Amino acid sequence: MPETIAPVLQVNNLNTRFKTRTGDVYAVNTVSFDLKPGELLGVVGESGSGKSVTMMSLLGLLPSPPAVVSGDSVLFDGLDLLHCTTEQLRAVRGARIGFIFQDPMTSLNPVFTVGFQIMEPLREHMGLDKEAARKRAQDLLELVGIPDAGRRLKDFPHQFSGGMRQRVMIAIALACDPKVLIADEPTTALDVTIQAQILELVRELRHKLGMAIIWITHDLGVIAGIADRAMVMYGGQIVEMAPVLELFERPAHPYTRALLKTMPRLRGARAPKLDVIEGQPPIIKAQPAACAFRARCPEAMERCGRENPQRLGIGPGHDVACFWDVNTGKERHG
Repeated sequence: MPETIAPVLQVNNLNTRFKTRTGDVYAVNTVSFDLKPGELLGVVGESGSGKSVTMMSLLGLLPSPPAVVSGDSVLFDGLDLLHCTTEQLRAVRGARIGFIFQDPMTSLNPVFTVGFQIMEPLREHMGLDKEAARKRAQDLLELVGIPDAGRRLKDFPHQFSGGMRQRVMIAIALACDPKVLIADEPTTALDVTIQAQILELVRELRHKLGMAIIWITHDLGVIAGIADRAMVMYGGQIVEMAPVLELFERPAHPYTRALLKTMPRLRGARAPKLDVIEGQPPIIKAQPAACAFRARCPEAMERCGRENPQRLGIGPGHDVACFWDVNTGKERHG
């Protein structure tokens, strides 16, 4: 029997809700997953599906109030992040778990140079002196492809293009050689050429550093190119989890199948018209007691309106939360 590799991160029944004037919004609902050392887990879904809120909840990055985060446990490197003190979380964030935010302009401080912002975690978490931190910061800017890195350490965020600011954010996230890197749509602001360069850089760093990565995106094409496993989210829940090739070849949830149909495809002289998913993602105002996708689902049945499907294993590493069986075209039992 092969030895089972212990996950570097294990999330058990994570919940996040936001208190608002019009009532609570249940943004993340009983989310459970794990991340193995060196693995790249792709997290996909529409805007509002709970991808970013889930990952920010792990590290206590949401303001409380209005956010209320609960769950059984979030285990990382011997710590339960849900029950850590503020100081313990500060020691983890930026040092052992890096986070690349989606919008670098709001994440970088406009009144400090990028050099200062890269050096800050190096001095805080690694205890480097000023000169050693400056040298490491220059190396990191060179690593992420910023030319004339030594001079650009003295520049401010507004002096960089959008793509270059995102590279600075990646450099900051990698500064302390984290065990886990969470990337929240880090290539959204980049053109296709630069996006390809960043994805190649992430592949190289992953193999060089043995770093586990959670990559949040709405782009299934990106997931196909870099991920080992894919986690599909909808309505604050995981609706399907599978090895990435399995997900593309045998999608089992109607939402996953609909997402795949929205991808551009080239067939013959003219590309076919893109499919769309009719309707809008839900705003969930109560603990889910029914399938969140039922109003948009072509396979919805009466049971979907009175029960919330739980994830069920349908193959090696492949599970789905749906009452409909794609293989039989009938209701799934058991």
